[in-house]
Amino acid sequence: MRLMNDLLSKTKQILGIENSVSSAEKLTSALGGFVGIFMISWISFQFTGASGSALIVPSMGASAVLVFAVPHGKLSQPWALLGGQTISAFIGVSCALLVPNLFLASGLAVGLAIGCMHILRCIHPPGGATALAAVIGGTQIHSLGYEYVVTPVFLNTCIIFTTAVIFNYVFPWRRYPASLMRFADTPVAGDSKASRYFDKTHIERALSDIDLVVDLDADNLQQIFTLALEHAETPTFSPGQIVLGHYYTNSKHGAEWSVRQIIDESRSDDPQKDMVIYRVVEGQGFKNADSCTRTEFAHWAVRELFPVHP
Repeated sequence: MRLMNDLLSKTKQILGIENSVSSAEKLTSALGGFVGIFMISWISFQFTGASGSALIVPSMGASAVLVFAVPHGKLSQPWALLGGQTISAFIGVSCALLVPNLFLASGLAVGLAIGCMHILRCIHPPGGATALAAVIGGTQIHSLGYEYVVTPVFLNTCIIFTTAVIFNYVFPWRRYPASLMRFADTPVAGDSKASRYFDKTHIERALSDIDLVVDLDADNLQQIFTLALEHAETPTFSPGQIVLGHYYTNSKHGAEWSVRQIIDESRSDDPQKDMVIYRVVEGQGFKNADSCTRTEFAHWAVRELFPVHP
């Protein structure tokens, strides 16, 4: 049995199978992809009256996966989406017009798109497909010339961006762009043990040392390292750690996610009878207020959050 478990674990590692997210997150991502592509198709048709490959660039399907399934990822953010797609489209059209050999033009389009996205810090994987489509897209795409950059690529990108902002805002545990998140997992400045271990500059140097593109920035990684240490050293809150005015989350995924702020307290000679009053400031039960014992609240809370936009 142990051998089988080891073999299964090794196989997952080789194949890159990650831990799964909640069912709510999966359904939300799928619904977002549907809404995004539907809006691109419908709005593009209203603007252009075109159909087929001139109406929608297939690489937008890949962009939809990023902005709806990984809305907080580095490769999904607005500059990556808008810059990566538009620049790649321009390079693709240029290669199609200036390089007569199809195979050479195809390779140059994708290679130069990757290089420019690196230089301009807007790496967006679907951009490679956008550049390639400009070369091998056939007569309908070739006839557009540089108009391909504006319509459909830039138009499609603006639609999916706007849809992603609105759609992700509906779900309180998701925000797009990621900068719109109201709470951070760790304070911006603090003297916690984890913060001293994992300074942001050290993480940036480590990323530079391994010389790889990671779909997380230094802030994200610092949060992961900090939370990992907190889970290892203090897996649960004690009643004494629940402080008036502070924010806490149950750290669940999907519809059950919630953030509560302690707005009042009633202390007792018997610590077991200490009461706290809290307000739900994000997620399930939004704007509701309730009370419970400090001990019950400590059992509910998984970690403390800190307002990003006070």
